[in-house]
Amino acid sequence: MAGFNPKDHPHRRYNPLTGEWVLVSPHRAKRPWQGQVEKGEADILPEYDPSCYLCPGNTRAEGEQNPNYTSTFIFTNDFSSLLADTPEGKLNENNLFISESEKGICRVICYSPQHNLTIPLMELSDIRNVIELWIKEYGELGEKKFINHVQIFENKGSMMGCSNPHPHCQIWAESSIPVEVAKEQIRLSSYYKEHRKTLLAEYLNTELKKKERIICSNISFVALVPYWAAWPFETMIISRRSMSNLAEMVEDEKTHLADIYKQLTIRYDNLFRTSFPYSMGFHQAPTDGKDHPEWHLHMHFYPPLLRSAIVKKFMVGYEMLANPQRDFTAEQSAEKLRQLPDFHYKNEGSQLQ
Repeated sequence: MAGFNPKDHPHRRYNPLTGEWVLVSPHRAKRPWQGQVEKGEADILPEYDPSCYLCPGNTRAEGEQNPNYTSTFIFTNDFSSLLADTPEGKLNENNLFISESEKGICRVICYSPQHNLTIPLMELSDIRNVIELWIKEYGELGEKKFINHVQIFENKGSMMGCSNPHPHCQIWAESSIPVEVAKEQIRLSSYYKEHRKTLLAEYLNTELKKKERIICSNISFVALVPYWAAWPFETMIISRRSMSNLAEMVEDEKTHLADIYKQLTIRYDNLFRTSFPYSMGFHQAPTDGKDHPEWHLHMHFYPPLLRSAIVKKFMVGYEMLANPQRDFTAEQSAEKLRQLPDFHYKNEGSQLQ
């Protein structure tokens, strides 16, 4: 066998944000986007759905009526996973059976009054309205004494467990630092203490020089496939400037974030010509009242699709019991996404006029 070549031979890649590894087996599927091309279910939705509990004017499950909103709309989740009035309490039996109470607030943000829109089909100004609300909620929730972390996330598509196609995201604010964020906190703090700059600033600078995993970019943000990606088309959006949270953005950066968010999700939809499912979430500084210069604002996108609109990647067997594994490299994923057009496949006709 010839010398080791990461394009051909199995290897592990290290994730410096979490300290974990992913197994890459490129010899198993060197051209994974060729082959099965099954189409997903038709995503033709009405602009207004009288049965949707998120549409303007409709009644939610708990009896509350939505206002006839014309832009964004936010409310406290009717079935919150966290409650602000949870009493304090702890249990510990022989350091084996340990539990503690958790306080928090869960909110839902409707991106638009239109039931049939998603981020790649929204206007930039409307996406910016969403970002403005993220900033407001991060600040207001984070100011509460019992809130130490604000998690903004979006589940898109039934494949990701989203029970309602109306464009929306969630915010879970809680008293503890969640597990995935805590992993990054450890690595980011260690790196900053040693180098006096953020880990992601150094990582992004290096990626921009290499260019092989960059998908798209603008003045303020870069979308890329991380070197250590576990999901087939996993991506990140990273701010060019080191900022610890959304609230530190200046006015232009809000528009630029809306732009990169739209650019990336258009490419996702174009990949298999379907409304592409994913889980997206921001990772940013905790709201525990401490300074966090080690944090660098970024978004994670974890999409499940592998080869077509219906063929998905499963994290099972080895991945559940050992560590994540993928059959094609981050570089191959980035190349495929980068080559896709920056206009939505549903708008192809208008591009030709």
